[in-house]
Amino acid sequence: MKAFATKAAAAAIVVFARAVTAVRAIWPEDGLPSRPCIYFANHSSHGDFVLVWAVLPPRLRNRTRPVAGAEYWLKSRLNRFIGRDVFNAVLITRERDKRTEDPVAQMASTIDTGSSLILFPEGTRNQSDAPLLPFKSGIFHLVTARPDIDLVPVWINNLNRVMPKGEIVPIPLICTVTFGRALRFLPDEAKDAFLARMQSALLALAPKPVGGSE
Repeated sequence: MKAFATKAAAAAIVVFARAVTAVRAIWPEDGLPSRPCIYFANHSSHGDFVLVWAVLPPRLRNRTRPVAGAEYWLKSRLNRFIGRDVFNAVLITRERDKRTEDPVAQMASTIDTGSSLILFPEGTRNQSDAPLLPFKSGIFHLVTARPDIDLVPVWINNLNRVMPKGEIVPIPLICTVTFGRALRFLPDEAKDAFLARMQSALLALAPKPVGGSE
């Protein structure tokens, strides 16, 4: 019964996300990696990982796990069901003094099981006017632990307008989710250089402002 409820909830979330956002996925020319990878995206809304998860082809969606805050997804029975059972999220405890497991070890072991991750390197939702907040170092520590993993940049456009901060009811608008070509960690790449390269790859997918230069 629980398995049926989980499948039904997942299907309903995909239909709802697509209906509200009329989301259009834009794929790289050479397609997405067939093996486990890290999808890393910009973060401006609570619905970001839902949209990335929803547009993935079913064969990839079934083995892709978002990385999310344990405090939010464990705070109620409904949240636990959606976070743990429907999304199979990797739940990270944000408060250091309450952690029983290292977050990088959690993510690395998830990759080792054959799953991909949806990760937001900014660490928190971007409510500023800047296109991206500075990246946290977690993604760097993860790729140094698993240097052969593919890194796929993903730009989510317009979702912050569908789900503005403080709003419960979404506003129907067209969104796009643009996937870039897979990248790899370079041997002996320094942390700052790596994070700057990942940020540049992500920003390259952002829509150009109307009237802006190419």
